[in-house]
Formats: sequence, C-alpha cells, structure tokens
Amino acid sequence: MNEQLQVREGIGEEEEAKLLDLLKSYNVATFGESDRRELAVPLYDDGGQLIGGLTGYTGRGWLYIAMLFVPEHLRERGLAARMLELAEAEARSRGCIGAYIDTMNPAARKLYIKCGYSPIGTLEGLAGGHAITWLQKPLSPSP
Repeated sequence: MNEQLQVREGIGEEEEAKLLDLLKSYNVATFGESDRRELAVPLYDDGGQLIGGLTGYTGRGWLYIAMLFVPEHLRERGLAARMLELAEAEARSRGCIGAYIDTMNPAARKLYIKCGYSPIGTLEGLAGGHAITWLQKPLSPSP
C-alpha cells in the first residue's frame, strides 16, 4: 500500500463521492442509521425564480439549518423568522428534539437569539476579524 500523502487543491467529484460513501458507511456501522432527511423552505419571486430560502436536514433527532438567505430588499419583514418556524415545525413532526445553526453574520446571530436560539460556541480570529457562532434551540414536541 502506498501511504505517501500530499496536499492538493482538491479531488475529483467521483473521488469525493467515494470518500463520502466510505465515511457514511463507517458512521452507520459505528453510530447506527441517522434517519437523515433533507428539508427546504425556498423563497421564490413573482416570476417563480428562486431568490432565497432555507435548506438543511433532520437526522439523529436534530434539525440542522445549513443555509438561510433573504435578499436585502425583503429583509425586516419577518421572512427569516417565518422560514425558521416552518422548518422547526417540520422538524418537530419528524420527532426532532432540537435545532442548530451557525453564522458569521452579527445581524443573523441577533435574529437567531431573538427566535429562541442560544449560542453554544464561537470560533474567533477568522480572517478580517470575523467569528463564527454555533447556536441551538430546544424543540418542544408537536401538539
């Protein structure tokens, strides 16, 4: 076996897919099935074009919000909070006990806290003086 390691800019899509398959197989064997299911709350304009939205997934009893974007001209209308509410309601219906998200945006961090999320960790010292914060929110069971 050739164990020579080297740094590259990246690997091809097929190699990345294989690496992901190997990792998933290991995780399932070690931790059990994750019950991962994708979740999205897309935001379309009047012409049907995607202009924002929320994406994430549920798995292992938690909702992870991977992306949330509202175009600047639609901000301050409560759309982000409504997207979070919809995603959280779906997560509850899937049996999730909590949700988590991360952000570098101070305004988004403030919004998430207003929506009931609590910071659970921060990584400071990113280029440009930025920091990333992870937040979580317990989800009460569906009525």
